[in-house]
Amino acid sequence: MSETPVKQQSTTAFYGQAVASFAVAMAATAIGILRLNADAWVRGFLAIAVLYLVTSAFTLAKVIRDRQEAGQIVSRVEQARVEKLLAEHDPFQKL
Repeated sequence: MSETPVKQQSTTAFYGQAVASFAVAMAATAIGILRLNADAWVRGFLAIAVLYLVTSAFTLAKVIRDRQEAGQIVSRVEQARVEKLLAEHDPFQKL
């Protein structure tokens, strides 16, 4: 009745693709900002804005993942309680 929890993990190829995609996007953005025909303070502002956007995206992804993991833990605890109650229940016991 008890099933072992399945650990969800992405493949190495998916991880590599995500890292490569992030690196290409950051490099393209950096090149675009550096080659922009604007004053240095405008390029600096855009660079700071991009870094802020990246860090806030990482934070958001971590918060979403943490909430999902917390929900899975609560679900496992509830499932364990139900299994314990069912294991202790004797339908032939007289009250």
